[in-house]
Amino acid sequence: MATKRDFYEILGVAKNASEEDIKKAYRKLAMKHHPDRNQGDSAKVAEEKFKEAKEAYEMLSDAQKRAAYDQHGHAGVDPNMRGGPGDGFGGGFADAFGDIFGDMFGQQRGGRGAGGRQVYRGSDLSYAMEITLEEAARGKDAQIRIPSWDNCDTCRGTGAKPGTQVKPCSTCHGTGSVQMRQGFFSVQQTCPHCQGTGKIIPEPCTSCQGQGRIKRQKTLEVKIPAGIDDGMRIRSTGNGEPGMNGGPPGDLYIEIRLRKHDIFERDGDDLHCAVPISFVTAALGGEIEVPTLAGKAAIDIPEGTQTGKQFRLRGKGIKGVRASYPGDLYCHITVETPVKLTEHQRKLLREFGESLQKGGAKHSPSEGSWADRLKSFFS
Repeated sequence: MATKRDFYEILGVAKNASEEDIKKAYRKLAMKHHPDRNQGDSAKVAEEKFKEAKEAYEMLSDAQKRAAYDQHGHAGVDPNMRGGPGDGFGGGFADAFGDIFGDMFGQQRGGRGAGGRQVYRGSDLSYAMEITLEEAARGKDAQIRIPSWDNCDTCRGTGAKPGTQVKPCSTCHGTGSVQMRQGFFSVQQTCPHCQGTGKIIPEPCTSCQGQGRIKRQKTLEVKIPAGIDDGMRIRSTGNGEPGMNGGPPGDLYIEIRLRKHDIFERDGDDLHCAVPISFVTAALGGEIEVPTLAGKAAIDIPEGTQTGKQFRLRGKGIKGVRASYPGDLYCHITVETPVKLTEHQRKLLREFGESLQKGGAKHSPSEGSWADRLKSFFS
């Protein structure tokens, strides 16, 4: 059996990494190795790395699981490996009383199905979806493809090679559990021979290796609500990995990623954009058009506007998922300095500059106050 890699090594983070560092590392790996982004010969390798990163993130993002892993390694978080150093009891005792005292030993266990068989809930899946700012503001209906399990066509879901049969487990007689005695106590435990399935497959199906199911891709319809923001998750119940022995399936979590916008930056429900204006417009004032997600809007630029001036357009931002009203749009003015001037334009600017100097500090109030502060500083 291959040795499992260290979870920190998988994510490429140090053992003292913060929760945010672990999350960022997982996002990067999930985007890189997602099955939808890897086709052909590299698909299988990418899928294994995707699952490996997902398992590492699930363990290290949970404070209790991470603490157990840091102390005992993989044995501390593997439900099949009991009696670790931190249990305080021998392995036999922990095995015998695992079903009753599982929480005391820090183990994650499933429930019991019909006939006493151990059932396990399927793992949750994570899917990263990148959308535009416009799609986030208005919402959208999207389709995604995720891995799914279907019954094997060769064995029709039995897991046995065609022409052979599945047999009841001789150890537990098909119940999936056995009675264990410890002194005066008698407890029920998952059968170690059939792993709680209650059956043995003498000749496994070669198509599915005895699993009775084959991994395929399925398409899901996903509704992205209007106002969703970067990092938010959408839960799709029951679309995670299937459970074992009749256990319920896990859930699918679709994590939203906002694509960088050419004009706007989002801050909660507010939007920000830089608006360049000419030197002439800044000096003389005038009306300019600015973009919004709903179209164009007009702003009156007052005479003598300086770089950094901010204009607020109420209600022109985004209405968040839980907001009662939309945010605002903030336009940040940037005065552009003329470039590539002709000789005639240079001459006019020099004449203009001379006329400003004759007018004194009234034309450049900031420059005058700046000069006064410098004198005070050096004195």
